[in-house]
Amino acid sequence: MSKKLFLTSYLAGTKNLLSTFLSPLKDKRVLFIPTAANVEEYTAYVDEALSVFKHLDIDVHVLDISQAEREYVISALENFPCLYVSGGNTFYLLQELKKKDLIAVIKKRILENLIYIGESAGAIIASENIDYIQLLDDRNKASALEEYSGLNLVNFYILPHYEEFPFVESTKNTMQSYAEQLNLLPINNHQAIIFNDEKYAIYEEV
Repeated sequence: MSKKLFLTSYLAGTKNLLSTFLSPLKDKRVLFIPTAANVEEYTAYVDEALSVFKHLDIDVHVLDISQAEREYVISALENFPCLYVSGGNTFYLLQELKKKDLIAVIKKRILENLIYIGESAGAIIASENIDYIQLLDDRNKASALEEYSGLNLVNFYILPHYEEFPFVESTKNTMQSYAEQLNLLPINNHQAIIFNDEKYAIYEEV
């Protein structure tokens, strides 16, 4: 059981890295979950991510988990080789995943062979707990979320958009607040963390 994860701040800023990562993929289909963007004003990154997959000749099936029945989501997770979770509000994303009781389901599929691609919020939820991201994301957008445990796929805490506008201050303050407590991995908008067979490294887009 080996996990294959591609965790990035900005998919469009790491499209060449993604192309290399997905090159062995025979079944070129991705389940595309844009749910985290539902509560955000700026959502251009969702369309940009769609364009990235189109450029890579990967068929995209868009599924908003906040609107779908749990059984349908589970069926889709079983039938697609690759899962992409977009950026947006991490707390809202986690709330919607927990409402449908999907955390254990997604983790099980990833441990089987589902390839996971997470952008920003989608990368953050791979951590054990998302509480540390409160300086970047407004937790008030997830009023029904009672606890912050994530997918717990990795032993680090990704800090996306490091020193990138408009997150320069919030990422710096997050580092100052949590660096001694957590294994924070800061990445900018042109870096990705690739996790493969229990090993990971940070790669830079060229």
